[in-house]
Amino acid sequence: MLKRISVQQLQVGMHLKEFCGSWMDHPFWRNSFVITDPKDIASIQASAIREVWIDVSKGLDVKAGVQAVSQAESDAEVDAELHRAAQAESKVEAAPMAVELERAKKICARSKEAVTSMFHEARMGKSVDTEAAQQLVEEISDSITRNPGAFISLARLKTADDYTYMHSVAVCALMVALAKQLGLDDEQTRHAGTAGLLHDLGKALMPMDVLNKPGKLTDAEFAIIKKHPEEGHRMLLSGKNAPPVALDVCLHHHEKIDGSGYPEGLAGDQISLYARMGAVCDVYDAITSNRPYKAGWDPAESLRKMAEWSKGHFDPSIFQAFVKSLGIYPTGSLLRLASGKLGVVVEQSEKSLLTPKVKVFFSTQSNMRIVPVLVDLSAPDCKEKIASREDPEKWHFPDLDELWLA
Repeated sequence: MLKRISVQQLQVGMHLKEFCGSWMDHPFWRNSFVITDPKDIASIQASAIREVWIDVSKGLDVKAGVQAVSQAESDAEVDAELHRAAQAESKVEAAPMAVELERAKKICARSKEAVTSMFHEARMGKSVDTEAAQQLVEEISDSITRNPGAFISLARLKTADDYTYMHSVAVCALMVALAKQLGLDDEQTRHAGTAGLLHDLGKALMPMDVLNKPGKLTDAEFAIIKKHPEEGHRMLLSGKNAPPVALDVCLHHHEKIDGSGYPEGLAGDQISLYARMGAVCDVYDAITSNRPYKAGWDPAESLRKMAEWSKGHFDPSIFQAFVKSLGIYPTGSLLRLASGKLGVVVEQSEKSLLTPKVKVFFSTQSNMRIVPVLVDLSAPDCKEKIASREDPEKWHFPDLDELWLA
């Protein structure tokens, strides 16, 4: 049985099942383990994590009389939050997904090359060419306008080795899509995209062995990584023509609404609109991406996790707009339909974010692959409906991304 408890209730002997927060908020490379060392408890309590899930069937329970939130209650609350966030109006007809994917592949390739060069120059002590970055944002913004799902979904498909560079590209795209959803004007949207592209510049100065460490960071290593916002801000200040928005987001994208973030511990309205946007976009791409020490989470499950964290970490209105920009079931999400068939989301519906287009390819009744069929869940004559999200790791489909890309 799972119980959600405060970190202050942790004891040696408890089986920690999951942190109620981003993996970036703690120095542990695992989410699930038995607590055997009081130092681990101290590290958790000193981090930005405020609550955790424990498995009382595998370790100690909380003391009698202590209230805990049940899994069912938590799931219901989180799902309700996501559905509230997904209530969106129909959007302007988008370019066909297949067509925009081909354009987006070329822009992604150019973007990776440009960001790699930018990070290399930063490591060499050269000033960063922010004007070139702003030109790149124009291309990404145009792609997002034509079809938001294409570029964003493609940018998520990065290897662990590509992460440092493609993360900046992905956050840029997410910032642009979010800015458009929030109704910001063209200039503000460009500033948001530029801020996303430059937000992690400080990581260019982080030791590569720490940045790509495939295991638990020591407290000292975690302290080093937490310096990257200030290092990036310093580099942008020393360069030319860095927009104020980019400076702000670079320094403050790890701040949290409840004041538990870094480097300044800002809270609430002390955090600018753009930095609050950056916090959401940064976390989403981080948790959906493959890293040296963890596999990326399913897009739909990632949104559910973020909804769980949102009250303390994110601005609720920003997070709701973010869900609307992606869909409650983003492209690449694995779903179980009412018929028992499994499908992967290939595109959002223009009618409702709750009824995407799904490529159905597997029958759980026969436990076999079936001929892939594209199903538009928003079609009036569609008899299928979504039953639940599915964990890709449970099924081990090697070609899940190829299915929605095809």
